[in-house]
This record gives sequence, C-alpha cells and structure tokens, in this order.
Amino acid sequence: YVPSIRCVVSVAKCPEEEQGHQMLLRTMEWFLFGEAPEDGFAKLQENKSSSQLCGRVFKGGETTYSCRDCAIDPTCVLCMDCFQSSVHRNHRYKMNCSYGGGLCDCGDVEAWKTGPFCTKHEPGLSEDINHASQIPAGVAERAQHLFDIIFRYLVDMLIWTENKGLPLELQFIFLSREKTDSYFCMLFNDEDHSVDHVIHSLQKSLGCSTKEAENYTWMVDKEGRRVIKHGTLQSCQETKQENNTNSVFQSPLRVEILHSTIVSHQTFACRLLSWLNHMIGYSAGLRQIFCDLALQQVPASDQPCFISRLMLSDVKLWKGARKAFHELIVCSLLMEAEYKRLFAIEFIKHYKQLQLESVEDDQDRNISVTALSVQIFTVPTLARHLIEEHDALKIITETIIELWSEHMENGKLNFQTQSQHKYFRNEVVLNDLKYVLISKPPLWTDRRRDRFLEGFNIFLRLLKSIQGMEPVCRQFGQHVEIEPDWEPAFTVQMFLKFILLMMQEWCASDEQVLLRAYKECHSVLSQCSNELIHCNTKKQSATLNLCGHSVSCVVSREPISIHLPLSRLLAGLHAHLSRSGAIDKLEQYVSLNSSYMLLRNGFSLVNQVFCYRSAKWREEMFDKDIVMLQIGASLMDPNHFLMLVLNKFELFEDFTKHSIPKSKVSDEIKQNVSLLEEFLHLIIMVVGERHVPGIGRVTKEEVTMREVIHLLSIESMAHSSLVKALPENESNETGLEKVIHEVATFKKPGLSGHGVYELKPECLKEFNLYFYHYDKSQQTKAEDEQKKRKKQANSNEALPPPVPPQFVPAFAKITSILNCDVFMLILRTVCQQAVSSKGQLWSEAMIQKALHLICMALQEEHRQLKEAAAEEEVSFDAYLKATRIGSSAVNAQSVLSLVEHLKRVPQLNAHKDMILWTLQMFDAVKKLREKSSPFSAARAEIQRTDEAVQDKDKAERKRKAEAAKLHRQKIMAQMSAMQKNFIESNKHLYEKATEVLGHGAGATEEDSSTTAVEDSGVALGPKQGAVAAEKIILTCILCQEEQEVRVDGMAMVLTACVQRSTALTQNTCQVVRNTGENCDPLFMHPDLGCGTHAGSCGHVMHASCWQKYFEAVQNSTRHRLHADLSFHLDNVEYLCPLCKSLCNAVIPVLPLQAHSLNRYAQVSQLLTLPKWLENVLARITGLNISHTQENPASWKNPVEFRSILSFGVQPPLKFSDSIVKMLMLFAMAVHREGLKVSTNEADVRVPVMVWGACAFTIQSIGTQQPLVSSVLAFPSLYWEETVELQPSDISSTFNNLYLFHLITMAHIVQILFTSTSDFPMEQDGEESEEAQSAVKLALESKPHGWYLWNCVKCGITPFLRSSALFFNYLLGVITFSELYTTNALEGQFEALCYYFALPSNLFKLFEEYEDTMSPLLQRWCSDSSVQSFLRGERTAIRFPRERKQLMELPEDYSCLLNQDSRYRCPHSTDDETRNAVLCMFCGTMICSQSQCCQQQVDGKKLGGCSAHAVKCGSGLGIFLRIKECQVLLLAGKNRGCFVPAPYLDDYGETDQLLKRGNPLHLCPDRYRKLQQMWRQHRILEEIARNQDANHMAFAVDWHEF
Repeated sequence: YVPSIRCVVSVAKCPEEEQGHQMLLRTMEWFLFGEAPEDGFAKLQENKSSSQLCGRVFKGGETTYSCRDCAIDPTCVLCMDCFQSSVHRNHRYKMNCSYGGGLCDCGDVEAWKTGPFCTKHEPGLSEDINHASQIPAGVAERAQHLFDIIFRYLVDMLIWTENKGLPLELQFIFLSREKTDSYFCMLFNDEDHSVDHVIHSLQKSLGCSTKEAENYTWMVDKEGRRVIKHGTLQSCQETKQENNTNSVFQSPLRVEILHSTIVSHQTFACRLLSWLNHMIGYSAGLRQIFCDLALQQVPASDQPCFISRLMLSDVKLWKGARKAFHELIVCSLLMEAEYKRLFAIEFIKHYKQLQLESVEDDQDRNISVTALSVQIFTVPTLARHLIEEHDALKIITETIIELWSEHMENGKLNFQTQSQHKYFRNEVVLNDLKYVLISKPPLWTDRRRDRFLEGFNIFLRLLKSIQGMEPVCRQFGQHVEIEPDWEPAFTVQMFLKFILLMMQEWCASDEQVLLRAYKECHSVLSQCSNELIHCNTKKQSATLNLCGHSVSCVVSREPISIHLPLSRLLAGLHAHLSRSGAIDKLEQYVSLNSSYMLLRNGFSLVNQVFCYRSAKWREEMFDKDIVMLQIGASLMDPNHFLMLVLNKFELFEDFTKHSIPKSKVSDEIKQNVSLLEEFLHLIIMVVGERHVPGIGRVTKEEVTMREVIHLLSIESMAHSSLVKALPENESNETGLEKVIHEVATFKKPGLSGHGVYELKPECLKEFNLYFYHYDKSQQTKAEDEQKKRKKQANSNEALPPPVPPQFVPAFAKITSILNCDVFMLILRTVCQQAVSSKGQLWSEAMIQKALHLICMALQEEHRQLKEAAAEEEVSFDAYLKATRIGSSAVNAQSVLSLVEHLKRVPQLNAHKDMILWTLQMFDAVKKLREKSSPFSAARAEIQRTDEAVQDKDKAERKRKAEAAKLHRQKIMAQMSAMQKNFIESNKHLYEKATEVLGHGAGATEEDSSTTAVEDSGVALGPKQGAVAAEKIILTCILCQEEQEVRVDGMAMVLTACVQRSTALTQNTCQVVRNTGENCDPLFMHPDLGCGTHAGSCGHVMHASCWQKYFEAVQNSTRHRLHADLSFHLDNVEYLCPLCKSLCNAVIPVLPLQAHSLNRYAQVSQLLTLPKWLENVLARITGLNISHTQENPASWKNPVEFRSILSFGVQPPLKFSDSIVKMLMLFAMAVHREGLKVSTNEADVRVPVMVWGACAFTIQSIGTQQPLVSSVLAFPSLYWEETVELQPSDISSTFNNLYLFHLITMAHIVQILFTSTSDFPMEQDGEESEEAQSAVKLALESKPHGWYLWNCVKCGITPFLRSSALFFNYLLGVITFSELYTTNALEGQFEALCYYFALPSNLFKLFEEYEDTMSPLLQRWCSDSSVQSFLRGERTAIRFPRERKQLMELPEDYSCLLNQDSRYRCPHSTDDETRNAVLCMFCGTMICSQSQCCQQQVDGKKLGGCSAHAVKCGSGLGIFLRIKECQVLLLAGKNRGCFVPAPYLDDYGETDQLLKRGNPLHLCPDRYRKLQQMWRQHRILEEIARNQDANHMAFAVDWHEF
C-alpha cells in the first residue's frame, strides 16, 4: 500500500498524501530499530562520530568559497559554515554561486595544499574503523535486509516503463483490492519550451485560469513533472491530443498518460530516496551498509549493481527523482575514500554510454549523473588510478571522438551544421578530460607510462581530426556570400587550450614520456602534412635563388586553417625538450625535411583573426605558431629561412629585381608595401620574442612581468582589465599578483571609477614598440603614450628595442638571421626605396620596422663583443656586412650610408630621433671592434659618446626653449603697449566714469543712516531689511539668447521633476494612501509618510522654446520602441536638453519685488499681536458667513470683518499670460504626480498641493509644512468678491511676523511635550536665564531648566535654519554670513534668532504674549490627542526629527552572502535557494523574480521588489541584489536600472554579478553617495540617465523583479 496521488493545483502538498507517507516511513523506522524511532535515533546519536568530510550538497544559487592560495584546483570549494571556521578566511579567496549538485570539499586532504579541515571537521577516528560494528545489536541485520528490499523496489519503480500496470510482484498485492481504472495526464519538464509557451498551452488544453497554469508550470519546473489531469483513459488522451493540437509552430509539450497506481508508487519511491539519505546521515555504520548493498553485484546475473542500474536509467528519471538520487550518491558513496574509488570504477566503466545518452537528454546537464564526474576526476590519486588501471584517459577521449563522429567530413570536424544544444553538451565532455589531467603524477611507472601514452595516442587522433579543419581560401572577384560560423570551432580551441597545456606538463614530468610523446606527435603531424601535399593537385616544385643561396620549395595555393593543434602541441613539446636538455637526443630524428614541415605548419592566418590573438586563445594558437617558426628557423640555414618566408608572402620577386616594374598598378604597389610591413614585423617577432620558457632564458614570472609592462605602457589600467588581458592557466590564475608591485604603483579610486595601476618609470626601458601581443590600435596608443612621456621629460623620443634575453642553446642559431646575406639585402632594398623613390614604394611603418631590425642586429653584436674574450671569437658580423656596399653597381650603397641618407628624407622627420639612435649604435659597435684595450675602456668610451650626444641634444632643446620664452615675452610687451595706447586715445571715457563713481560715493555717504535700517538683516517685522528690484538676465539654453526676467514679459522656465517621496518618514513598510480623488492634502501626517517633491537641474529656457522642444520630442519619439526611451511620453516626461536629466514639469522664474518699511515703523505700536489676531479671526468669520449668505448685521463680534484691510492693501501683481500659463502647468504637474489623478484645473486641491510641494521640498532640509502653507495662503484673506486686493508691504511683514511667532511657539510646545519623558541628573552651578524661563513654562512635570532649554534649542534649530531658507527666497532679505560660516551651534542659533526678530531666549515670547498665549496653550493642552499622548496611549514625533537613512550594511560582503544563504522565504513551502534581495530602506529580505513573493497590486501582478517598493517607498525602491552584487533602483512599475553595489575589492573595483569573486569591502564614500542620491531625490534621474546611456533592444519587465 502507498497513498494515492491527487491532482491539485495548489503548490502546497496534499495533507492526506503527506500523512500516508509518514505512516509508511515510520513503520519502517520501527522495524529498523525494533523500538520507538525516537529512542533508536537517540542511540545512533550517542555512538555517532564526527565525519572528517563535510559533504554538504550545494543547492542552486548557494554561495561557495574557494581559496586561491591553498586549493589544488578551482573546483575545490567550501560551504559557508566551513569557510567561516577555516584558515582560508584570511587568505586570498573567491566567492561564487553554485549551479547546484556539488559538495563541500572540507576534510578532503587531496583538495587543499594546507588547511584541509575546518574546526568542525578536524580528524577524529580513523576511516579504517568498521563503523557497522558500532551499530546497536540487531539493527545492522535489519538494516541490511530493509535496505535490500528498498533498493529493489526503487530500481523497479523508478525505471519502470509500462504506463498501464505495475510489476508482477506488486500486482499480487492489489488482487484482493478493488482495481481502479483511473489515470493521470502527466506533464514533464524539458529545456526546449519557454515558460510563457507552457502557460499558454496549459490554458488552451485544460481551460484553466492563468494563475492555475502558472502554478502547474512552476511545479513542473521545480519537480520535473506534474499531474495536470485525473480521469479515465479516454479523458486523459483527449487532453494530450488537445496539447498536441495547440503546439503548431513548436514541438508539443511532453505529456504522458500513467496509471494512478504507478504514479503513487513512483512518488513514494522518490520520497524513499530522501528518507534513505536522511537515515544514513545519522550513522556512518548505516552508510557503510547502504554502500555495500549499492555496489554489490547481483549473484548469478549479468546485471550490474543497483547503483549502476539507476545510473544507466538516469535519463529516464524526472527532475525531482534525479536530484534525490544524485544527492543520495553524494552523501553516501562519495563520503568515504574506498567507496568513492569503487563508485568511480563503476562510473568510468559506463562512462561512454552515460555521455552518449546525456547528449540526447532534454534536461539541464546540472541534473544529469554525468555532472558527478567533477567529484571523481578532480581527486588526484583517484584520477591517476583510473588512468593507470582502468584506461580513463583512453575512454574519455574515445567518447569525445564518438560524440563528434557525426560531424566528420573527410576525416575533419565541421561544426557548421551542429545544433547549439548538442554542441554545448559535447563541449562539456572536454571538461572531464581537463579534470582527469589536473594533477600530474609525482612518480612514473612503466604501466603508468604505457597507459598514459595509449591515451595520448587516442588524443592525437582527436587532434588530427581538428588539424586543418574549416579551412578558408582566398577569394577572387567576389565577396563571400555566406559568412561561415567560426565560433564553435574557436570554443573547442578554448577548451583544448588547457588540455594541451596539461598534456605538455604531464609529458614534461618524465623524460622518457616526453621523448616518446614527441615522436608520436611528430609522426602524426608528418602524416597530416603528407596527406595535404598529396591531396593538392595544383602543387609545383620550384627553386629559389637569392644572394648566391638556393633552396627548393613547393609552390601551391592550398586552403589555410588557423586550427592547428597538432603543430602547436609539437611546438610546446619541443620547447620542453629544449628546456630540459633532452633535445640533444633528437638531433638525428629531427632532419632538415622536418624543419621544412615545421616551418610550413607555422604559417597560419597571422594577424587576420581577432580571436586568434585574443588572450583566451593566443597561448595555444598565435604564440605556438611563432614558436613553430622559431623551431624552423633554428633548424634551417637563415638565408633559406628568409627566402621561404619571402616566397610565402609573395615578395620574393620584388627582391630579385633591381626595381619595381612600372606595369604594376597603385593598388598592387600598396598591397606589396603592406605585405612587406607584415613580413618585417614577422621577422621582428621570430628573432625578438624570446620570453617563452624553453626558447629564451626566462622564467614564467618574467614573462608575466613583460606582459604587464606592455599593457601599462598603453595606459593606466584597472586590475580586472589587466587580468582580462592576460592568459590564464588551468587554475584560472594569471600570476599578476606576484609581479604587479614590482612594475607598477596603485592609484586608489575616488567616488566613481576604479583604482588603476600606473607603470613605474624605471620599467619604461623594457618597452618594445613591436611587442607581439599588440594589435595595431594598441601599438599606436602605446607609441603615442611613450613619445608623450619622453617629450614631457625633455628627452630623446626614439623608441629603440630593449635588450632581449638570450636564446637557449637549441635556439641560438635564430640570431644568425640578423647578419645573413638575404637579411642585409632586404634592409638595403627597403632603405634604398625610401631614399630614392617619392613615397609610392615605401611607408613610414616599413622604415620604422627596418630601423628596429637594424638596432636589434647591432645590439646582438654589441652584446657578443662585450662577452667574448677576443674579437676573433665573435662570428656575428652584422656591422661589417651593414657597412659593405654589397653590390658592384655604380650607385650601390651600404646599409649604414642609406641610414645616414634617411635623415634628409622629409617624410621621416618624425623618426629622426630613431635614426640618430641607430647611427649611435653603429658608432658604439665600431669602437668596440676597433679598440684593443680592455672592455671597460671601450664601455667608458661608448658611455662618453652617448653622454656627449645626449648633452648636445639637451643643449639644443634648451636653446629652443629659451627662444620660445623670449618670443612670448616679446608678444606680451606688444600687448601691453597696445593697451596703453588704447587708454590714452580714450582718456575722456575714463574721466567720465571716474566722475560718476565720485557722485555715487557722495550719495552713499549721505544715505548712510537710511542704509543702516534697510540693510538690517532682519526678515520679519517692522525692522525688515529693504529689497531692491534686482535685474535678472538669463540665457536660454536652446536659442542662446539673453532675456531680462520681468513680470510682464515672456516667461523663463526651469526644467523640473515632480515626484512622490518617502524620504522623510521613519515608519517604513506601511502602505501610503494619500492619493486618489478622496484624499485631502491640507494637513500632512506628522510622520511625513509621503509627500510631493519638486526638484530642478537649474537649466533655463524661454517658455516658447521649451514648448517647441517638447513638441519636437513628442513627434520624434511617438513611434519609437518604448524599450529605447528613458522617459514616458504619457506622463509628460522629457529629458533636459543640456544635462539629459529626467523632467516632467517646468517652473517659471519670477523676479523679487522691491519694498521698504522705513515710514511704517510706528505701525508696530498699533498692530500688536492681540489686535492682529482679533482682526484675522473677524476676517475669517466674516468670509465664512458671506459664503453662507447670512446677514453680516447679525454678528455678535463687534469687530468689523474688513478691519484687516485698514493697515494697507494694494492691487495684486499682474503677471503676463505666458507666466500665468507656466504657473498653471507646474501646478497641474504637482496635482497630477502628487495625487496620482488626472489633471483638473477646477480641483480646489490644486493650490494646496502646490503649497504642500513647496513645503515638502524645503522640508527635505528641515522646515515644517504649516509655516509654508500659512504664509503662502494668508494673502487670500484680502480678496473681495469684486475687487482683487493683496496686503501691502507693511501688512505682509506683520502677517509673516505674527504667523511665524505663533508657529514657533506651537513648535516649542511640541518639543516640550516630547522631550520630558526621562530626566537627567541635576547639573551643577547656577541655571541660566533661559533655563529659569523654561522651568516657568514646564507643562506637566518640573524637570531641570537647563535640560528643557537644551531640548528646545536642539529641536528648533533645524526649523529655524530651513525657515531662513524659505524667507530668503520669498522676501529676498539676505541672511547673515554666520549661518554659512559658523560651524558652532551657538553662533548659528543667535544669527537665526536675529534674522527672525526673535529673542535669543525663546521663552520670552510666551512672557511677551502671555495674555494671548495662555488661552491658546490651554486649548492646545486640552486637545484629546495631546491628552492621549500624555496618558501614554499613543506615540508622537520627537524633535529634532531623526533623518531617515539607508540601512547599515556590514563591512565584509561575505556577511551578506551568508545572510542570503541562511534566508528561507516565509511564503515558500520548500528550502530551495532563492534570488533574495535586501530592501535598503527597511532591511527586509524579499525574493526577486520568484513566484513566492509575487503580489497583486491595483489589479496587476508585481514581483517581490516592485510590490514591496509600493508600500515602503511609494513606488520607489533601492534593493541590494546580494548574489549579483548590484543595486536595483526601481521607480514605479515600469522603470528601473542596475548600478554597482557600494562594495569594492582590494583593487578599488566593483564586481557586478560576482564574476571575479574577490573579497569585497564596504566603501563608505560610495555608500554615502548612494544615500545622498536618494535624499536629494535623484533616483529617477539616475534611472533615466542609465537607460539613456544603455539602450536596450527589448524592454525589461521591471515589474517582475
């Protein structure tokens, strides 16, 4: 009996099904222990010994750590817990995300060089102990019997293929029960169909809702299969047929019909796998029993063991069963060395069949049993055992050949027609070959040699099929119609790169193996060459004659391929032979004919394919081709070598004739010049590139150092750029860290950008202009950079070749190329063309390379002369040949004389320094040959000569600098004289200006007393400072015309962005509901949950210019793809024409109006606060009554409601129509964005929203909304029904004064109420006047006065500071400088009080207005809200208000990764690792792009981040994507972008997507910058800029995040 399965749409498991499983499993636990399972588990726990291996199986997306210092290879990783408890935490480690299926290598001594154990898995008992003997009596026998039955059941049910019935053993059980005829329609997962296609097909087939189809799809993707229909056989067949019918343009979904009993048993079998894994985890003894049974062969049967049968049926299992099966293998067979070895033997035995079936599988390879190969082949001892005893190398290579056999054409591979799915799976098998070769053997035996070489020969067969594949021919007359797909072949080369290197390392570790491998490789390569020659029917034999030398060659136009792994493998083996000295044993084997073959195979598509020279491929492609040419040059006569190379370049005829035939057209001449440049460059590389171990006397560190020097010679580079430009070894290491500090200095980054390395000046001498890893653009940049440095240092701009290291003895013959006869002929011909022709037959690059070669030859001779004991011992005579004429012709010249003539060629002026340097080298070598004195004297003479030349150059440069200085002084003197003449000729103008200035000064003295009042610096009250009408002239950024800002003129507008903001609230994660038609924005909640902010970039335009620009933007972008736009036209958005910031409104610029209050000073005695308050109340009451149409005569208030007008009114300011229109546009934008409603000019909330936006914008700095709203709304009390009036200057200043004083006193009361909860200790000494006043005003309790005064002062200062900003822009009264220059709180507070006409003791306000304030205080304090707060029933905002900040982040990024690994989503029913993100507002963890956290908001399904942003930030969100190390910025449902997280590695770089995985640490400056961006409401702007800079062809569904 097993519980039946139900067809449910819900994601959660069926309770009845779960209950049935638990009942069966608990019954088996009772049988196993013979007692209550709880007691049995407790006894196992008592006897349980700690395992040496961790063995934690990683889930997809789980964080792993690898130590770069201690790991044997990059596949050795640690889980989070083991890493935190290991020594590797303090090493150079990398962080990565697992694809799932791997396991933690903690405790594996073969995986780590040092520190293999963490503190939790330190070695305990020996592994040789029989753990099964430690199990309680009877449990072992029952476990063996139970596990055997379970294994047979698992194998039978999981691989059962009959869909309509059970096996015979299980059918017997159902005979006595009523047989059911129910079936399930089962949908299986695959990697061919998209999620949307599956959802659409299910909706069509089942007629279900979108939600149900999504649930089905999600469960199918998670478990691998899902029941979608339950019924009779006919109904299930109809559903399957419906699915096939709906899939017209794509293959149908995989749907099978299974009997209900089969599904029930298979589901229970899958549950048993997990139960077994759980059971063996309790005891090592149970694990041993399980492993013995799993690997036990069936007696008297040809069938393999249980584990092999399940492995061979892996492709038939669904995703959930596979995961459980693989996890069971990892936690059992791979946990102990002996069982791991036995399992590896079974694995390699069936390896070929498993891989062949895996290629045809439609599931992801990460859930294939073949993915376990990395756990087996990366164990060094186990890999060598499999190679030696079980032919692993041979089996893997033969498997690769068989997988690629269907793509063979005439014995060569061709990937042009291969599907991407199979192609990727075939490539992955190459990884197994790399894994098995990771660790070379420390000791060789005869058997190991034979087995390895047997596999090596099979590997040569594989390389032979790649050698020369996909050749290309030179096309004549037409272009290639179809560009061949070259990427698959290059990807194979990338995989082969490390395999070839490892093969060479294995061969080089034993001399005998190296010699035999070299011979085998040479033999196979010879076969390939002979086959190519025999197949070529157009070949012709020819003899080349030049300079008295002759050589035979084969002239043919054969197709060329850059895929030559055999040739490059032979080159690598040859270099190892040379390094070890074993090359002497092959001198007779490598004949002259072999050298021709090596030379021929060295010519591939040099300089023609970018990838060929890329850092990913060049080490085993381009570099090895150069080595092949160097091998050929070392084995051949140098003259013959150059003649053959000239013939390959089709340049041989150009050097056998005295002049270029005039019949050649200009295109052919240009082609010949280009070919000659490439030829000279090739010779430079063959002779000069010696930084290869085995070719030159260098180490690997010196090779890396040279690469870094030449990279930094181009420009200063970041660490990641350097790593990307350097080749990696099999451990993904470049060796950069070992050498970088010797050649470069690190420059730390700023708030943006990254840290860079700058080359040390002393390393510039190693710069080689023709470094062979430069492409043409890099060479040009490096040349310009080096010449710029030399020019700044005022030194010679020549770029001579650096002195190269010496060749090893086997390659020493290469240097003879530089002094052979053909080489001298080439140099003479090139220089002769430059001297005699007009420029058609040569180029500057050609001459530059020729000079470079001449200098290389002279340097080599100079070194040999210095090292030799006598001149007769030096056979290198480049100087002698270069100074001989070399021909009997009348006009013949030597190389030296031609170089001297080059100085007079005008086109070579830029290379004059290089020519002079070459001539100096000629002189240096000449003196060494002529001097018979000791070499020290010769060296001193050369040094003196060089110094003399340098002194001469410096003197010349100094003379030129002095001449330039004198010239500048002369020009300045002329300009000064011209100025004096102009002043003299226009003297009368200056006299008039002086008179005007004198009159102005007199007037200033006369009005000094008046100015003292006007410039008082007080903003409010009768002493308010005067404001003059300032003339404002602005320039439009569109038409560049200037205009004065006037109230009656054309409007000038500022670009603006209006948006909702929650930047001031302290209560996060609450839904903000202040939008919609029913919202009343008059008063904002004290928490400031959400407000409207208006910001501007500050750029000004004419209103008409802006309207034309906006219409043009609308017309030009209306029909474009929305994915290409960074702004939404429907929301009236546009980009600022100048800075491209996002805008959705404009703000008109208004001038300040002049006013002066000197003649109204006596009014202050009449208009006191009580009088003013009485008039205002009367006016408000009268206006209310007039609106209700009552008779004013019925008032009880004796004060006439127009009494407020008695202190001065004036007609309102009339604005031009343009300004009024722009004001209305801004008001509508605030209304639309603030309330999220359609624009409506008649809405009474429009002015309130504008006042609120002004208040909130300033409130972002610290002021309060009631002040702004009251001041801006108060003039409305002066309006009459028929007459438009506004208060006069004197009325306005008293209105502002008393309003401000009332709000200030109310704010003081707020501060007192919220600051008297906890009283500190009494302060020593007498209390100040302010403290005594505070005690008098204490409302409920009697705290210390000094404490109250301190609370009031600190709480009200932000309000005063921001209020000063508001009144400064409203009235134009300039604030005192103390507000900006004084950092002390005391100085700022005194200045603020003076600015607002407040006493420095604010409590005196209450004493001054005691009669008025006493009833007001009573009314305020008796309010029900205040009373509930005093009773402790509600909370209140405390002042000063704490500024909201982004959440605090840990300094070490690994802490976030650990937090992510431990996170379990509360909305999910499983423990699968999610893509968790962190809200930086509130610190909540959310699952992004996951179904578990999706929510319905306003009828639309939103992802976890978007839904959380709606309630936490009113649609605005900042989320840290932990696994990607990115910050996700969201604004609304359809707008977002990614920016780097504020974490930097040790090299000052961010690491988005954790590609490099270096340790990351928080950068406070960058985090502060991100926080400042949010506080300044620039998130929208950042998103728009990011989208504008990174155009995307397809829109990103930001609402799904």
